[in-house]
Amino acid sequence: MTVRSTIVVLWRYAPIFILLAAWQMASELKFVPDSLLPSFFDVVHRWLEFLADGEIAKSGTFLWDAVRSFFASTVVTNTAASMWRGMVGLGLSIILGVTLGIAMAWFQKLRDFFEPIVMISYPIPKPALIPIFIIWLGLGHISKIAVIFAGCLIPIVISAFNGARGVDRYLIWSARNMGTREGKLLWRVVVPASLPDILSGIRMALAISFILLVSSEMLAAKSGLGFLIFFLGESGEYAGMFAAVLTITLLGFFADRAYLTIMRRILIWREE
Repeated sequence: MTVRSTIVVLWRYAPIFILLAAWQMASELKFVPDSLLPSFFDVVHRWLEFLADGEIAKSGTFLWDAVRSFFASTVVTNTAASMWRGMVGLGLSIILGVTLGIAMAWFQKLRDFFEPIVMISYPIPKPALIPIFIIWLGLGHISKIAVIFAGCLIPIVISAFNGARGVDRYLIWSARNMGTREGKLLWRVVVPASLPDILSGIRMALAISFILLVSSEMLAAKSGLGFLIFFLGESGEYAGMFAAVLTITLLGFFADRAYLTIMRRILIWREE
């Protein structure tokens, strides 16, 4: 990274640095009690303590002990539990949502059958589904995965449907005139032309998945970042609670940035 690009990045995220500085100053000057808002430095310090609080199994080498301790730490173990649930739920919703959305756009009978279901499901507040899935599926991983899947499915279905329906008809007619069969027409014309809408819908679902993940874990879980936030808050350990919130915030931010980079690479043909 060049000096110029570094300056551009720092300038772009300057509001965040200003916000963090204001947070620390408000705490130092006692504008806000520590019981309501711990200082940013205290939160970072507690976060670092979480990274180093794992069980150390004496194996004879310091490096291996440190690695074992890191992967057994509070942050890593709870983050791993949360990310596994989130990736499975979101991944399943992407597979089914994209397939169903394109199929609804392509086949009239499927659209007639599923469109009322999609329309009635769209306005439902997705966190309201959490108690229902907990009653049906219990307190384990499956209920959290099901909530994320259900909450992310509809936005992806709608984006895939709108993308497939909005494909330029001249492209389809041209492909048919050149002898392209219906099956290949979907993969060679409809899906590529629908990608911008599909990828935008998946990005929206990615944000929704973090919301539902934390909400479901706060309500009923024995592991995960949502569980950690709720447990530490109930215990009055507010610096630790904010450290867990900071963790999920950073994970969401970097997940979105990484996805946006992948999305731009996939759609680079649009800029040519």
